Amino acid sequence: MNRFSSSLSLQGLFTGDNKKPTLILLLAPFLLTTFKYYGSKDFYLKNLSTSVVLSGNVEATASLYAFAASFVLFGLVPLIIIKTFFRESISSYGLRIGDWKFGWKAVAILAPIMILTTYPSSKMPDFLAEYPLNKSAGESTFSFLSHAIAYLFYYIGWEIFFRGFMQFGLREKLGDWFSILVQTLASCLVHIGKPDGEIYGSIIAGIVWGIVAFRAQSILPIILIHWLVGVSLDFFISFT
Repeated sequence: MNRFSSSLSLQGLFTGDNKKPTLILLLAPFLLTTFKYYGSKDFYLKNLSTSVVLSGNVEATASLYAFAASFVLFGLVPLIIIKTFFRESISSYGLRIGDWKFGWKAVAILAPIMILTTYPSSKMPDFLAEYPLNKSAGESTFSFLSHAIAYLFYYIGWEIFFRGFMQFGLREKLGDWFSILVQTLASCLVHIGKPDGEIYGSIIAGIVWGIVAFRAQSILPIILIHWLVGVSLDFFISFT
């Protein structure tokens, strides 16, 4: 009984080298749940579309809402935690140039391969129903370019959270592989509701991108790869 009580003691959970992983692992489900329920395009369409519309375009506004939610919840909030509570440099969470030679090689090799996989996906009914998040993106070249630029903020937030805040943040306590696997688990779960091919793909991508992030000592190559993959899928759906 004493051993059981000791194992569940809160003593030390928020102190010493336990403080950071405890906060990361508590904050992760809170932010993921908040994004899933209140940061989605569906939430905007159900609750805000009659009162907040930019330039009369509900579809574009809905996608911008989701992009902004990702940037704020997954990007800005973790950065504030890192600077305010952890009192650490954001560069130690992968927001730096790192090994740029390896990073560019990873982009040059992985991006074309992953972009090619988006073409057959762009012909599948479940992907067509889901993407692009902005259904008006294909109306003109300008609309698509605007969509692509805004989409970048979505991926910046996403990668700061999963490959940066979670993976780099848990590395010291869990080690390389377990920190990669934990962020892969989290990123996979938040894909639930997406096309099944995307959910399974997120497992592979989580592991591969996690390895690249550690090897490159930076999440910047992963932000670029992830964004190129997302924009390519939307391009194929909109224009082919």
